[in-house]
Amino acid sequence: MKFILFVEGVTEKLAAGDFLQRWLNPQLENNVGIQVVTFNGYPEFMRKVATKTHMHLDGPHKEDIIAVIGLIDLYGPKFYPGHTMTADERYDWGVRHIEKEVDRELFRMFFAVHEFEAWLLSQPTLFPSIIAKALPGKIAQPETINFDEPPAKLLDKVYRTRTRRSYKKTTYGKELFGKLDPQVAVQKCPRLKEMLNEMLQLAMAAGQ
Repeated sequence: MKFILFVEGVTEKLAAGDFLQRWLNPQLENNVGIQVVTFNGYPEFMRKVATKTHMHLDGPHKEDIIAVIGLIDLYGPKFYPGHTMTADERYDWGVRHIEKEVDRELFRMFFAVHEFEAWLLSQPTLFPSIIAKALPGKIAQPETINFDEPPAKLLDKVYRTRTRRSYKKTTYGKELFGKLDPQVAVQKCPRLKEMLNEMLQLAMAAGQ
């Protein structure tokens, strides 16, 4: 059986499925798969998330699907109402809004706080030493790296300062996520832990 994972970018497409499986499968009796479906940014995600969810959950392979999981960055979308200022407010509003739009029992919505790259910052030893030494102390709590300077922008700034080259999200991201220990990321990223625990419960309820 498998999850369908909706994501909004190339880095997530290349790295998210394997990373999440490396945390989930050791805790299950039967391994589960993760089929990653990529959208072209959050605007397309918002336009098509409901239709695509129904297509999978009502399709010919519906019996093989544990659930459909939506995952986009908290940083970037412009749909938050004005009264939602904090990360928690935007997260909670976004989950409620999108899950209401989709309206399916086997759909769950999550956000990477504040970006997918925050999970990488949970294990600074992944980076070359010249980069790791330049990362600020706030990376001890990666999900607090916020809307002002989200994780990918922080990494790009450090890479440009230290190597005079930009941080290549797709190229570097796939390699780094392949080395990232999911247990380390879960310990430092509460929202990631929340997502994985929910996926674990869904898989167990499906008999995996």
